Amino acid sequence: MEGWNGTTAYVFTLMGVTSLFWLEKLLFVLVLFFYILDVLGNIAIMFLVFRDVSLHSPMYILLANLSFVDVCFSTVTVPKMLVGFWTENTISLEGCVAQMYFFHFLGCTEGVLLASMGYDRFVAICHPLRYHTLMKKMVCFQFVLVAWVIGLSTSLVHAIMTSQLPFCSSTKIKHFFCDVKPVIKLACVDTHLNEAVLTNVLGFLSTSTFLLTILSYVYIIHNLIKIRSSQGRAKAFSTCSSHLTIVMLFYGTAMCTYLGPSTEDSIEKDRIAALLFTVITPAMNPVIYTFRNKDVKKSLKKFFISI
Repeated sequence: MEGWNGTTAYVFTLMGVTSLFWLEKLLFVLVLFFYILDVLGNIAIMFLVFRDVSLHSPMYILLANLSFVDVCFSTVTVPKMLVGFWTENTISLEGCVAQMYFFHFLGCTEGVLLASMGYDRFVAICHPLRYHTLMKKMVCFQFVLVAWVIGLSTSLVHAIMTSQLPFCSSTKIKHFFCDVKPVIKLACVDTHLNEAVLTNVLGFLSTSTFLLTILSYVYIIHNLIKIRSSQGRAKAFSTCSSHLTIVMLFYGTAMCTYLGPSTEDSIEKDRIAALLFTVITPAMNPVIYTFRNKDVKKSLKKFFISI
């Protein structure tokens, strides 16, 4: 088989989540349910933020961007995975690299957006009187732009490096989508450089954005301790509890996947972790924000009343 620039078309076979027939059909129903919940829930949040003037604040602008990223993030992998539950799932080298690129691009963008949302909550709780000065809409748009630029640039590194690898006769990817680790395992050359770049670049980005988010919450908790009223503390913490829950869901699975070494056992575990943060987490985001956020619930109620 030829490489990226060769004349022979190179086709990979995605092995999917499991080889058990009954489990595949069960997972098809579950994945389809969560994907529909993901798409409808996140589109609903984007619609509400766009429609309701009361939600035109930095917090909800960032939330709408997060919802858009979540829909795209799942769409990169889930439809292809659903096909694989019923038939042999193949993908060309070009399609594989494209899927890899958009997956990491959107994943990195989401990480930076979550850190930006953490800073927004820090300013709202620790500096409420200066909130509209520190978090102007222009500042919010700059955060969004930085998130997209970082995602575009970091994912490009992995896509280019993977596309230049010569692949051997084995075409079976031990995953339900084209992720970097299982794809480079099929290369005919030493891939230690690729693995090092993957671990260092994604490790640095995920760790730094996670630590920045945690730092915001350290200051938030320190500020909450100063509030004497338990009702006041509960009200202040309720404004950031939804975001904190999503942060734990996203980083908990992502770090387990990309900070460890690339071994046969780790790839098996990575499939389970990837299933969580590509299917479950994006679907839970709108549920968490809808049920735990008074402004979103109020906007949703107003919409149904106006129909």
